Amino acid sequence: MPPVSSPAAFAATPARPGSAISILILAVAAFVIVTTEYLIVGLLPALSRDLGISISLAGQLVTLFAFTVMLAGPPLTAWLSHLDRKRLFVAILLVFAASNALAALASNIWVLALARFIPALALPVFWGTASETAGQLAGPEQAGQAVSKVYLGISGALLFGIPLGTLAANSIGWRSAFWLLAVLSLLIAAALWMLMPAVARSERLDFRQQARLFREPYFLANVALSVVVFTAMFTAYTYLADLLERVAGVAPANVGWWLMGFGAIGLLGNWAGGKAVDRTPLKATALFAGLLALGMALSVPLAHAGLAFCAVLALWGIAYTALFPVCQVRVMKSATHSQALAGTTNVSAANAGIGIGAIIGGVAIPLLGLEKIPTIAAAIAVLAVVAAPAVARLRP
Repeated sequence: MPPVSSPAAFAATPARPGSAISILILAVAAFVIVTTEYLIVGLLPALSRDLGISISLAGQLVTLFAFTVMLAGPPLTAWLSHLDRKRLFVAILLVFAASNALAALASNIWVLALARFIPALALPVFWGTASETAGQLAGPEQAGQAVSKVYLGISGALLFGIPLGTLAANSIGWRSAFWLLAVLSLLIAAALWMLMPAVARSERLDFRQQARLFREPYFLANVALSVVVFTAMFTAYTYLADLLERVAGVAPANVGWWLMGFGAIGLLGNWAGGKAVDRTPLKATALFAGLLALGMALSVPLAHAGLAFCAVLALWGIAYTALFPVCQVRVMKSATHSQALAGTTNVSAANAGIGIGAIIGGVAIPLLGLEKIPTIAAAIAVLAVVAAPAVARLRP
């Protein structure tokens, strides 16, 4: 059997007994891990009041997390990817448990910043290795579907993370919300320890050997494509709540429910993306990027068209959510070795795209108006569609 870092990693291992429950637990772990990242957005007003800091300063905790993920992911995953996966996942969840407990006890912004910095180091390691491990557990025929099931965790976090943060701040308090995440992290660590079967360990390579991946044009082109895709996604999604309120005329009290609906319908995209990417990763990327462009471009013209607007928003949500597992599997399959490093590099690319998209939208709004944001985002998505065939020509 070749090592899991070989090109055949997705095709080398038959489905394991107990793989279904293990993938389910990894999905729940993903939910807790990504909720830890997004929950704080809903907690910002409450913790800024309690800690006596401005909302702008509190918001930098979000920036700190995102850029730590982007910069630290590849080298840390390269360093740790050879470790026993079961022990690695348990250790990551224990880190999240301790960090969330520290956040709950934080008496000032600096302690809270440390409590955000530490789990941000572990998050990309989890994503890089969990995606690969899910593919191993499920076997070659269902690798993409297995990764999409793990990505149900991120869909759930995107769906519930920010609304749960807001509800938690108003009901149990922001400190209790972090305590709850700490307890959940411990429970999932215990479940993984007891129920997850052994997984073949990666061949140990030093970072210089693994970094050869960054000299492969096909891999680099796929990473760049992910940056473009996530830039398109988050140029508009970052400002979706504002679009719903100011352009579509949704009452402010109902915006949260619309966002939940957007995430809920997006679960269909997660399933569809997992199905499509197993067959043709680049074609799946082009397909869903095209649907994303169509949904975003029509959202403003149909903003007051009732059911037609709901249908367009559903199309946008399905394509948006599908592109998470599609990009992850596509980048990992483009690597000739070190797939865990490839997976976490895609996470870094996604974070880069998220940041770039938010910046593009933020700059464009005062210059062109909020209603132009979906059109700009759609144009970037079309760029991804056009780029996909060019990337395919680089395939070795």
